[in-house]
Amino acid sequence: MNKLYIGNVSAEASEEDLETIFERLKIPHSGPFLVKTGYAFVDCPDEKAANLAIERISGNEELFGKVLEVAISVPKSQRNCKVQIRNIPPHMQWEVLDGMLAQYGTVESCEQVNTDTETAVVNVRYAAKDQARLAMEKLNGSMMENFALKVSYIPDETAAAEGASGRGRRGFNARGTPRSGSPGQGARPKMQSDIPLRMLVPTQFVGAIIGKEGGTIRIITKQTHSKIDIHRKENAGAAEKPITIHSTPEGCLNACMTIMEIMQKEAVDTKFTEAIPLKILAHNNFVGRLIGKEGRNLKKIEQDTGTKITISALLDLTVYNLERTITINGTLKESNKALEELMTKIMESYESDMAAMNLQSNLIPGLNLNALGLFPSGAPGMGPSMSGMPPHGAHGGSAYGCSPYGGEGTFWAPMLSASSQPFSGQPESETVHLFIPALAVGAIIGKQGQHIKQLSHFAGASIKIAPAEEKDSIQRVVIIIGTPEAQFKAQCRIFGKLKEENFFGPKEEVKLEAHIKVPSFAAGRVIGKGGKTVNELQNLTCAEVVVPRDQTPDENDQVIVKIIGHFFACQLAQRKIQEILAQVRRQQQPKPTSGGQPPQPRRK
Repeated sequence: MNKLYIGNVSAEASEEDLETIFERLKIPHSGPFLVKTGYAFVDCPDEKAANLAIERISGNEELFGKVLEVAISVPKSQRNCKVQIRNIPPHMQWEVLDGMLAQYGTVESCEQVNTDTETAVVNVRYAAKDQARLAMEKLNGSMMENFALKVSYIPDETAAAEGASGRGRRGFNARGTPRSGSPGQGARPKMQSDIPLRMLVPTQFVGAIIGKEGGTIRIITKQTHSKIDIHRKENAGAAEKPITIHSTPEGCLNACMTIMEIMQKEAVDTKFTEAIPLKILAHNNFVGRLIGKEGRNLKKIEQDTGTKITISALLDLTVYNLERTITINGTLKESNKALEELMTKIMESYESDMAAMNLQSNLIPGLNLNALGLFPSGAPGMGPSMSGMPPHGAHGGSAYGCSPYGGEGTFWAPMLSASSQPFSGQPESETVHLFIPALAVGAIIGKQGQHIKQLSHFAGASIKIAPAEEKDSIQRVVIIIGTPEAQFKAQCRIFGKLKEENFFGPKEEVKLEAHIKVPSFAAGRVIGKGGKTVNELQNLTCAEVVVPRDQTPDENDQVIVKIIGHFFACQLAQRKIQEILAQVRRQQQPKPTSGGQPPQPRRK
């Protein structure tokens, strides 16, 4: 059975008064009411009846001038870090709720509970009991978009199980598909799945998708186990509106296809004659790999599915919106198959980048790459927020804190905060020669040198363009001098700038050549026996690493190592090579002897 706590009970109220309310609202209960001073308890036969009582009575029913509050009764011994929040506005953004919950402590997990109610319900686990208690005190009864939130403890599962022998367990069972960050998937402080699906729909069909009083969208959400956000208020007056779907890949596909079916039916009913293609949004980061070399990936998907796929031009991107529109023309069945293949490619690209970031995070001390915001919405996903508002700290549309794939506003603030974090010890300055197209020099320098000055200031590095070696050189060298962190930030922005300015085509990834110098005696360590080290380095980083043979060392007895690849590949290779050099330097240092005395010769 499920015991209910009834709070704010008037001293005049009796057992019969409470029973009358339950009978009038047709809420079953399985025992007598235990009335105390100011509160009461009652058992319900099952969880459904308990939920019904909470929904219909709590905050809605008045008894002798006092509005009753109803929640699951949780003994103090079973109160832990978990709370349930009910009556959440149905169209509330998950990002907003996530930020609200974070005010009271560290959210370890948050999972949506499927209910028959219009409003949403989530189970939240905080890192500590006092955080859960504070959240309950502050949020219970607080107003959110004209909805009064209702917060109650979730009983400790271990304690509940021990006390429930032979009579069933009390409390709420987790229902529905676990959201990202649910206990079943490992605690994570994010509520949405890593790759939400974002789609564009004609504005005139938004009403049909939502349905009368939100009925249609609730049905889609329930049937596909998804969380669907329709961004109606964004881009006022626009012909299309974005929809974000959070679910498993299968749930995203099903929800998307259901929305397409609704639009096609509405088009017939309203005599809308234009074709309604499936349009999805993808971060520009992933598009090059979706297309593939010479468009091979995209052509194969089109051939396999019988669809025609087009991708919006790079010129449509802005500093604060890096989404490209992918339009799929075909039947619903064909479009569904094409979408499935596109989502698979996007997931593969995302996982590849995250793996590179995780490797990189251990190589630059003090630089938290997981917080850099290289992906949209402050969390990895297919597309960023479309608010169009510049990020905090951005000036005049500049975006020096952008990702290497273009400008991303959320990259700005974490980058600046990372730059203030101390390294363990003083990092040595490094010199990198980065080769860029000669035609891109003007874009890197900027009007009257403003861009390169601001970039140098942002990165904390010396950045200079070397004079052209020949009059008709197709490449120029950018000389960057700074710490590993400064190198990361400066090179990151240069890669991004070249992509923004269209020096690389829509079917190309930005790949550049970087040169670093190493002591001639250490070149063999970079190559390894039989080329083993350099081959392992290339496999690990996905960069091409070349130590040209028969080099003549310069005046400092140094030789060049060439690194060619996309941004993360170049960075990983640079860091790994610097690790090898540091190891060589340590081995070159004389070993200290005890007492500072030279070693005595061994007697024979």
